[in-house]
Amino acid sequence: MKLVVDSGSTKADWIALDENGNIQFTASTLGLNPEVLTREEVLTRINERFDIAQNKDIVKELYFYGAGCGTDRMKNHLSEILHDYFPNAHIEVKEDTYAAVFATTPRGEKAIVSILGTGSNCSYFDGTELHQKIQSLGYLAMDDCSGNRFGRHLIRAYYFHTMPKELAEIFEKEYDLDADVIKHNLYKEPNPNAYLATFAKFLIQHKDHEFIRAIVFREMQNFVDLNIKQFENCHEVPVHFIGSIAYYLKDELNEVLTKNGLKLGNVFRKPIDGLIHYHTVTV
Repeated sequence: MKLVVDSGSTKADWIALDENGNIQFTASTLGLNPEVLTREEVLTRINERFDIAQNKDIVKELYFYGAGCGTDRMKNHLSEILHDYFPNAHIEVKEDTYAAVFATTPRGEKAIVSILGTGSNCSYFDGTELHQKIQSLGYLAMDDCSGNRFGRHLIRAYYFHTMPKELAEIFEKEYDLDADVIKHNLYKEPNPNAYLATFAKFLIQHKDHEFIRAIVFREMQNFVDLNIKQFENCHEVPVHFIGSIAYYLKDELNEVLTKNGLKLGNVFRKPIDGLIHYHTVTV
């Protein structure tokens, strides 16, 4: 049995394939970001799924693409955890950008591939290899135009009273904005970045409001300036996107890219379907 896993900070999608590439089962767990979870938390999240747990000894190959796996230290750390759980499997761990590349970019083509979900990322794929000029420092320092970044903007706007009154009234009806609740989720619970990203739903629902549009376009322009334009040939290749933020704000994204002379390529919410094809045909 072969397992293919696409994991963000919020959620992980699992696909089990037999030797002929047929799907045996699909499953979802909470995200498995090794940067923010302990070993015990990772194992607990996997073990909560009975269909994964009952097949762990017969898994022969596991291909894991995940947020928080951008450094060798984190890749090796997670590989060790997964090997302990799946003792008979050959395990490969790659950062989540590779999942985005394999899902969106036709074989042999060049492209800039970005992730806009709970977090954000941007890389250049030369048709064979992935290139990154900037190493992410995580959600506290980077993650422009991500779900957690938008959540931070909304909370700050609400507490600094810069959010228009009509929006603030709706916002406080949809979320528990008590300061103790927010601080508990940010500083006492795992995955504070995923918690912040839950507020992005409000931003998407009210994206046509002038106040929200200003936040969206400012963050998108920052992402273009700091991430996409770092690659010299950015105006010559398509820019593909993966992630819920890109998917639900596709029109706004296209507007900003067009303004900057960039070409919007494929935009998918999740890469898992493309990964099934990739691992069935090529691996």
